[in-house]
This record gives sequence, structure tokens and C-alpha cells, in this order.
Amino acid sequence: MAFGRKRSKAGNDEAVPAAAEAPEESADSTESADPGAAGASAANPLDSAYEREVHGPFDVDEIESQDGYVDLGALLITPHENLQLRLEVEEASQRVIAVTLDLNGSSLQLQAFAAPRSEGLWADIREQIGMSVASQGGSIEELDGTFGAEILAKLPAEASDGSRGFRVARFIGVDGPRWFLRGVIGGQAALEPEAATELEALFRAAVVVRGETPMPPRDLLPLSLPKDAVADAEGNVPAEEPAAGKPKFGPVERGPEITQIG
Repeated sequence: MAFGRKRSKAGNDEAVPAAAEAPEESADSTESADPGAAGASAANPLDSAYEREVHGPFDVDEIESQDGYVDLGALLITPHENLQLRLEVEEASQRVIAVTLDLNGSSLQLQAFAAPRSEGLWADIREQIGMSVASQGGSIEELDGTFGAEILAKLPAEASDGSRGFRVARFIGVDGPRWFLRGVIGGQAALEPEAATELEALFRAAVVVRGETPMPPRDLLPLSLPKDAVADAEGNVPAEEPAAGKPKFGPVERGPEITQIG
């Protein structure tokens, strides 16, 4: 089994969210309060319904030990039987921009962003996702889901046989202390709650390592290859068959990214 890394060109709308490429605020504003914006997310009751500190995802300061996690830099992932991890790499900069968790035919893409101390990002990002999907001829439905407010997006797509249909993705997000974690669920789990149970558990169990470095809000937190993985020129590394319950690192295919945020 090869550990693959997806290479994407800079500016690719599907692979690199615009929020990560064009932050709207300066690094200094990450630590400052904006009283006018602080109450924006509170206006929507769905934004305050989910108790992150109780149910996760967690901040690294909220866990007792990092032992047993898959260390990807800004994200710590809990191992799960039959889980396969895929890292997506921006071609121009060679930075890892996302990790996708494949499980039982469905997928969960994770990206962590820097956020201000005083306000959340999810309310604004949902609005931007809706605008982006609409510009591509798609539609969205805002739902009260497992993590509070979330978006079910449908985009026009062409099947392998040439027929027209829709590609569906479920956007979930949680605001944490100085960070925001976004998940995009694809496959059957985007439509069937029962199929999403295990991926939702992986999202809740994720740990964000924000770090102390000042960063502009909406900048991607840096992801990295696992410390014991060394990639060749093509982005692949040999990987031994993992022990029971440990995730596999496999070749990368197109993930569920369907829209940019920003």
C-alpha cells in the first residue's frame, strides 16, 4: 500500500479554499476583538446549540495526552479500523492543505483554520459556501444537524456514462478557541445519517493544534506528513500493513471538495 499525496495547482478552486489563500484580516486582528462582529453567529440559534467542549472536536489543551493519535501537525486524528488517510498537497508550495478520511465507501475532508479569539467563523463561511455553490448552478439547504447549523450542497455533475446528475456534499463546521474546523462529508454518508455515524465520531474526536504563532483569520493551519513518513519525488512512501485498528495510508484520489470558501 502506498502513502499518496494529492497534488493540486495553486488557485484550484476545488482543492484550495479561497479563505486560506486570501485572508481578509491582518495577523494582528487574530488576537483582537471586534464587538460588532462578535454577536454575528449568536444571531442564528443553530450556531450556539452544539457544546464543543463536551462533545468535540477538541483543542490540544483539552486532552490529557497526544499518545495514540496520528500526528498531522495542526490535526491529531484518532485511529479507526479500516480507516484510510489521504493528504492533499498544493503543487506550487508543496504544503499539505487538507486530510481526507476514507471509511466504508464515504469520506470526510478536514481543514483547520486560524480564527480570532472573540468570534466564530462558521456563520460567515456558510454564507460564502452558499454563494459559491449558487454561482456554479447548484443549490444548498441549511440544516440543524449533529453539530448545529450545517449545509447540504448539491452541484451539477456528469456521470461516467455522460448522464447529468448532482454531486452532494455535507458541510459541517465547529468554532474552537482561536481556530475553526471544517469538515466535508462525501459519498453515501452525505445523504444517510446512519452511514455518517462513524465519520461524525471521527470529526468529534479530532484534535486541533492551533499553536502560538500569530496568523490571519481564515489562514489554513499547517498540516504535515506523519513524522515517520518520508515521501519520494512522486509523493509516495512505502507503508507497512498497519496493526489492527490503525489507519492505512493509501493512494490519493479526488476527494469531496466541491467549492471554495472565502
